[in-house]
Amino acid sequence: MDYFSYKDGQLWAENVPVRQIAEQVGTPVYIYSRATFLDHLQKVQNAYSDIDTTICYSIKACGNINILKFMAQAGSGFDIVSGGELFRAMQSGADPSKIVYAGVGKTDGEITDALKAGIAYFNIESENELENLICLAQQQGVKAKAALRVNPDIDYKTHKYTATGQKETKFGVDIERAKQVFVKYGKNKWVKLCAIHVHLGSGGKTIDPYVTAVETILPLIEDLRTSGYDIEMLDLGGGYGADYESNSVPSAADYASGLVPLLKGKNLELILEPGKSICANAGIMVSRVLYTKQSGAKKFVIVDAGMNDLMRPCLYQAFHFIWPTNVSGNLVPTKRAKDIELLGTEVVDIVGPICEPADFLAKDRAMAPVRRGDLIAAFTAGAYGFTMSSNYNARGRAAEVLVDGDTFTVIRKRETYEDQIALEK
Repeated sequence: MDYFSYKDGQLWAENVPVRQIAEQVGTPVYIYSRATFLDHLQKVQNAYSDIDTTICYSIKACGNINILKFMAQAGSGFDIVSGGELFRAMQSGADPSKIVYAGVGKTDGEITDALKAGIAYFNIESENELENLICLAQQQGVKAKAALRVNPDIDYKTHKYTATGQKETKFGVDIERAKQVFVKYGKNKWVKLCAIHVHLGSGGKTIDPYVTAVETILPLIEDLRTSGYDIEMLDLGGGYGADYESNSVPSAADYASGLVPLLKGKNLELILEPGKSICANAGIMVSRVLYTKQSGAKKFVIVDAGMNDLMRPCLYQAFHFIWPTNVSGNLVPTKRAKDIELLGTEVVDIVGPICEPADFLAKDRAMAPVRRGDLIAAFTAGAYGFTMSSNYNARGRAAEVLVDGDTFTVIRKRETYEDQIALEK
């Protein structure tokens, strides 16, 4: 569930009308619901409460420091993939013992900073990286823990750009090679290789691949333990689906129902790295209609948000439900779906102002009619929305707003032209 709903035809974020935010802050604007973030986090925490589990929210999905602060206060750890994300986590008051660090290209500086911070685990993607971590840990005189990322070679049935768990990928090592890595490095003095990390990809819609991954990895863990290696943790990564369409993915409880029975009694700490499943439906992006245009048989709705603001549709061909923030009668949507059937809709392309043919939010989409000045909302935009935005075409990035009950706060100001050139002076 989330806390965005229509009341008398008007879209509200928790107890604040979206139109009120847009009028005061301007558009485009990302609007987040604090209650939705915390509700989704708590559901994951509750679902896995029967086993030793640490939830490490994935900062790359939505990393505003004001959001990270209340997530940390609610008990969340963090999954990071860069030095910048480590900095954000530490500035938010995160517990470093609940931070895991993934990514295939960690620099020496980034690794050194993470060693000094005392993070929980480095997720190791290659033997070369592990050798470098050992060298840097020795130089710093700091001992560290590491999880070897293993590819179970499972087809995740997702977009080719977001599938990461098969053999021929830049991430991790083949399951057949994993034991060789432990034989070579598993008794190192400086880096304790004591965990397995698995990440299948992003955007999954069934629990089956995760169940298969655990069933595939558990025999490896038992084999390693039998061979004398202390395996204390299994990190199952993230990628858990979000409801871009209403009720289209398993719940946290659904995932747990398949995974907890497999892991109970295995003496393993479980780490989960949810990102979009927590934050996607916690955010919307609101834009204003600039013009409508008829070109042949095609009708265009031109808005003030473009691919620089929300890249997912043009990059991944991703679906976001898009609807006006103010509608009447039967045009109030009862669900979010690609093929919504309501009398009075019209099929349009929703496009932005960027000078690129790829600049679109939706194509051939049925939507309630709009005219110049109307507001529209792209739903399920909390994940990889603002974090992937850019200044392309010298456009300032959107403002970010956090709603908490009946109040809202600007948690990132809209960029000005001066902001954009400040580092060039």
